[in-house]
Amino acid sequence: MAELGHNSAAGRPTQWQTPHLPHDHEGETTTDPREPDLDLVESAFVEAFGSATDPTSFLRLSKIPFVTERGGTKLELLRVQVESTADVASVTPWMGGGHRVAPLPAALVSRRGRLRFVYLASDQRLELSLADVRDLPDLTPPGGGWMD
Repeated sequence: MAELGHNSAAGRPTQWQTPHLPHDHEGETTTDPREPDLDLVESAFVEAFGSATDPTSFLRLSKIPFVTERGGTKLELLRVQVESTADVASVTPWMGGGHRVAPLPAALVSRRGRLRFVYLASDQRLELSLADVRDLPDLTPPGGGWMD
C-alpha cells in the first residue's frame, strides 16, 4: 500500500503557497474547505454574470440575497464587483539590492479574477466573497420589492 506523499492529504494535493495574496492576508485562504471547487464555481459565475442580459434575475437564480443579515446587522446588496488582473512580467531581486523586471512569454502570463458582493450595512460598505454570501440567509421580501 502506497503512503501519502509530502504534497498529499487524503489523496488530494495540498496547496501550501498563497500566490497573489497581499502581504497582510494573515490566514486568508484562496479556497473554501467546504467546497474545494468553489474557485471554479466563482469563475463560471463571473463568466455568466458578465454576459447576462438581466443581471438582477441572474442574481436571483444564483441565490444571491439582495437583503440579508450578518451578526445582527441588516445588509443590502449594492454592487457586484469583478476585477481582472494579468501578471505580464516577473521581478527578480538582485544580490546587493535592486531588482530586474522581465516581460513574460504569453504561456507564462497568469490571469486571475476577484469577485466581491458589496453590501450596505448601516453607514458602511462590506465586500463579501461568494463563499461568504452563500452562507447568509436570504431576507429579500417576496416579489423583490426590497426597495419599497
